[in-house]
Amino acid sequence: MTELIIGSDLPLAQAYPLALVDLDGVAYKGHEPIEFAAQGLTGARESGMGLVFVTNNASREPEDVASQLTQLSIPTSAHEVMTAAQACARLLHKHVPAGAKVLVVGGAGLITAVRSEGFEVVFSADDQPAAVAQGFHPSLAWEQLAEGAYAISRGAIHVASNLDLSLPTARGYAPGNGALVGAIAAATGVTPFSAGKPSPEMYEMAIAQAGAETALVVGDRLDTDLAGARAGGLHGLHVLTGVNSARDDILAKPQERPHFIARDLRALSMAQPHPGRDGEWFTCANAAVRVVDGDLEVAARADVDELDIVRAACCAVWSYVDEGGVFNTTSIPSFSSL
Repeated sequence: MTELIIGSDLPLAQAYPLALVDLDGVAYKGHEPIEFAAQGLTGARESGMGLVFVTNNASREPEDVASQLTQLSIPTSAHEVMTAAQACARLLHKHVPAGAKVLVVGGAGLITAVRSEGFEVVFSADDQPAAVAQGFHPSLAWEQLAEGAYAISRGAIHVASNLDLSLPTARGYAPGNGALVGAIAAATGVTPFSAGKPSPEMYEMAIAQAGAETALVVGDRLDTDLAGARAGGLHGLHVLTGVNSARDDILAKPQERPHFIARDLRALSMAQPHPGRDGEWFTCANAAVRVVDGDLEVAARADVDELDIVRAACCAVWSYVDEGGVFNTTSIPSFSSL
């Protein structure tokens, strides 16, 4: 059975030496700040918690990411950023010899990362590369995808920065790197290796880069951030400032479930309540929840924090589903403050 929501008597910034923080939807949203993000991350640092910003974006240089964070009142050095491009380049060492030729299908961030790892960057399959490194960039064209397919068909290893099928933009969701990787995979029949979330590879690299032994994963997406935490045996904090909602937490698949849930990054400086169980009731602070014949029932005081209802509901529903029950999703209440 998957571990349920847990608590912490210490503020999270004191309970964990390092936080692996997602970017879009957590530290910022596009080019705009997220409320309380700077305050929460500054408070965590003041408590002694280290930070590494971990992103599936492979198109940007770490220096660019650090500069954007700094402009949003989150002072950051390039060493505190781990991009999927860096992870992809480092993953190449597991599959091809040092100094090997690598055909890059991607932007400047991936080119720089591959070169920084000591590989020779090429752009044609005729150069006989040992591997193809693929990452998203909005300028990618058919010609680059075709060169990657030609090289892989001739025996090159295929390594992708991430397999995200969609990419959030100001106008909606657009095809992500995974969709473009899928085009090459469909043409070659070769399944690529991937360094990005939800693979735990990037988290392991980020922890090593920071010189830590463990970390708390902080993210807004269950299928990448939190799934990566579960896959890597790390605890995960889901902040409700981005893609996934409290309702999504209650319905989360076992491999995507968070350990902590919070409204925003101020939670890093707070202790977290411990859910409990009293017979068929799951409790958290002033909230009590149970599942009866597939329906969620809530008993709570008038002054209850809705987030405690969510925490207790996660424990109740997850336990019910894991034991083989069929849960009625329409019984989840609306949360006015989340």
